Amino acid sequence: MKNKRAISKPAADTIAIPPSQIVIYSIVALISLAGLADATYLAVQALTGETMVCGGSPDCFKVLGSPYARIGGLPLALVGAVAYFSVFSFAILAAFGYARVRRFLLFTVWSMFAVTLWLLYTQAFILHAFCRYCLFSAAMVFLLAGLIVASRSP
Repeated sequence: MKNKRAISKPAADTIAIPPSQIVIYSIVALISLAGLADATYLAVQALTGETMVCGGSPDCFKVLGSPYARIGGLPLALVGAVAYFSVFSFAILAAFGYARVRRFLLFTVWSMFAVTLWLLYTQAFILHAFCRYCLFSAAMVFLLAGLIVASRSP
């Protein structure tokens, strides 16, 4: 009787990706963790009603206390935290070669980019005030978008 060993086959939806893309996806994951920390801090502060540490900047309080800082009663930072966590998860899976996840990563980052542009417009032209935490998050999203563009080029 022959010994029938289980032969492990690679999953059908995994592909081999170049090492340069693995590095880019790893950097995307690290940047998304920085954004996640920022968004989580703002979400927790908004949900608990605590006062933010904004370094004495009245603009920070003006932005975070505005009606634009909430969607349906939920802090916008909570939505941002979910988005950053999604980007982190998708980037890790993409680095391990899961091809289908790259579409979700691309869609999530470009959605975040579009929302960030709207929020920067809101801060500049509607509220006439800028929040340091929001600008940090915008910088993280711009970095993520740049890296996603870099990962798509040949």
